[in-house]
Amino acid sequence: MSDNPIQLSPQCSAISSFPVRQRLLVVDDEVLILEGLTRLLATRDYEVVTANGGCEALIAIGKQQFDAILLDLGMPDLNGNEVLRFVTERGVDTPVIVVSGDSTIDAAIRALRGGAADFVRKPYEPEELLRRIENTLTRRRLEKENNHILQRLQQSEKWHRFLVNSSPDFIYTLDCEGRFTFVNDRVESLLGYSSKELLGQHYSLVIHEDDIARAEHIFNERRAGDRSARNIEIHLKCNPGMRRPRLMNGRCKSVELTATGMYDEEASPFEQRFIGSYGVAKDITERKQAEETVHYQAYHDLLTGLPNRALFRDHLGLMLAQARRTQQPLAVLSLDLDHFKVINDSLGHAIGDELLLAVGARLRQCLREGDTLARLGGDEFAVLLPTLVSRSDVEHICRKIIQVLSKPVYVKGHEIYISVSIGACVAPEDGDMIDSLIRQAEIAMYRAKSQGRSRLQFWEAGMQAPYSERMQIEVDLRRALARNEFVLFYQPQVDTVTGEVRGFEALLRWWHPQRGLLTPADFIPVAEECGVIVPIGDWVLRQAAEQMAEWRRAGLPPVRLSVNISARQLESADFVDSVMRAVQVYSLDGNLLELEITETLLMRDFEANAIKLGRLSVAGIRLAIDDFGTGYSSFKYLSRFPIHTLKIDQSFVQELDREENMSIVNAMIAMGRGMNLNVVAEGVETEAQRALLQQMQCHEVQGYYYSPPVSSHEATALLGRHARGFEQHDQRVAG
Repeated sequence: MSDNPIQLSPQCSAISSFPVRQRLLVVDDEVLILEGLTRLLATRDYEVVTANGGCEALIAIGKQQFDAILLDLGMPDLNGNEVLRFVTERGVDTPVIVVSGDSTIDAAIRALRGGAADFVRKPYEPEELLRRIENTLTRRRLEKENNHILQRLQQSEKWHRFLVNSSPDFIYTLDCEGRFTFVNDRVESLLGYSSKELLGQHYSLVIHEDDIARAEHIFNERRAGDRSARNIEIHLKCNPGMRRPRLMNGRCKSVELTATGMYDEEASPFEQRFIGSYGVAKDITERKQAEETVHYQAYHDLLTGLPNRALFRDHLGLMLAQARRTQQPLAVLSLDLDHFKVINDSLGHAIGDELLLAVGARLRQCLREGDTLARLGGDEFAVLLPTLVSRSDVEHICRKIIQVLSKPVYVKGHEIYISVSIGACVAPEDGDMIDSLIRQAEIAMYRAKSQGRSRLQFWEAGMQAPYSERMQIEVDLRRALARNEFVLFYQPQVDTVTGEVRGFEALLRWWHPQRGLLTPADFIPVAEECGVIVPIGDWVLRQAAEQMAEWRRAGLPPVRLSVNISARQLESADFVDSVMRAVQVYSLDGNLLELEITETLLMRDFEANAIKLGRLSVAGIRLAIDDFGTGYSSFKYLSRFPIHTLKIDQSFVQELDREENMSIVNAMIAMGRGMNLNVVAEGVETEAQRALLQQMQCHEVQGYYYSPPVSSHEATALLGRHARGFEQHDQRVAG
């Protein structure tokens, strides 16, 4: 021990040597997330304590100490910000890493300012999370060591240097002329200067040019004690010869500087001889970059890097104010790619994203310097054209855009042709309110689409009426469930040989208080767009399950009931659970419930859909492919799903008199039978169609030839008549 220049006391050694296993508290209200994080952290030999919600977290924090806390924000009992405030106010010396699915800028900044050591968004890469945890624990260890050593600064000069050089912060002293008399080793990793390079140099050598004026007051700090400068943000320059570029632009670092004046302790109290200043600079570059990243993401589209709707509104507000001063008009354009959904569905979202990038690049080529191009979402772009002379300027730019985008785009071996519909409005002629101008341009764009696409349409008075009606439908839809305005009708599916009712398809109708009975075509597109389709779909599942339970209680024979599933339903996280709840609540035989899904919908997220439908198949739920023949019609892909039924689209059935259609339908039926699938033909309206389908050995038919969609009462009566008819037939056969 005598060979060591510095000897640690037992107490100091206890603080410096951490236990082998570091203890982490994981706080979340989702049990699956807690289990997953526990398994992940166990791979690094952490000791993990879990808390299912904020209240359990406070109890755990009160009982034992932790090296770090992984904290979710959105929890029903006590949210993460309240837990974070408790940790801060109670002075709990434990770093908190917020792990949240809330991706808003306010959530991240509020957590960081509330005392969080780091902010990780869900979903995250496991290795990234582990790296963040290790970095936080390392910083905590260094800070603990630093704080403890600071208390013993006066023990000896050697002890002082050990303290300072082990600090994660840049520590320095200046003489009364502002020259460095001491710098710790941290300066080399922070700024790329060695201690020898800075000693004797004026502090201005490391100050960024923009902060020279502010630095004069901080680095020449003469105040001491509570009145001294604390946590002043400033930028320090890195050594130009520094090899390793770091955060920001690699040439400067953001620090929080705390400085105090130093005075000669041997002088009399009346002299107060100033001998220099002492300062500590804490590196906050990572935090600043995180804040800048959050800010950028809040105002830019992450795919294209273009301004998003929020930033576009800001630019429009500034340009409107300038237009009022200069008395020059400006224009707002709304651009939407024609048939982009077809490209996404047929070639995949990866190709669609590449196409959007190419479109953004071509649009920039068509615009002037000073114009603003933004992506508002999906395939919708917006353009702001300030300083116009007349509407002819708008027409010229739009013609150029339409011409440029009409040329083929080559993406990963695909030659893609696109066109664009453009809506335009001009301020102040069409108004001078931000949201009104954007909305009017969008409405004009929709009019351009309705008139044949690939054209420009200026806003005109009276265009608002159809869209006001659509908005009213959306408002009424949101109230319809609470007012019990929806009803299910049932169309029978009949055996082509025996005429027996094998099942029903549940069809949604809306008893609108003013418009009367509406079919899905009148409101489902609006419900899909505004998201109301998910609760409506859940209601349809529950209502269909309740109807099956009623038929069972009435002693009617068990029949299959088919329910249509929307895209948003299938994509929702709790889709499988919602189906299983409907089956379990009414104690149904899962084999009697059939979910109808289109081919296009199945292919939207192939792997995820296969997993969800596989879980339902294990529970006995049947799956039908609706409108077969209008989508992919690929048995190679369909074989990956647990399919029980193929429903041939009515467009083929209604034209069976055409030879080519008859061949197609015959092939579909033959292939379906070859895969041991039940085949149902939709839209059967004549005896000739029924006879042809029976001859082709189609299992079941559905259409107005047998029955239109009927009410619950009529469906029950129809099922009862069929049951009695077949019962009498069986008795006659037995007799």
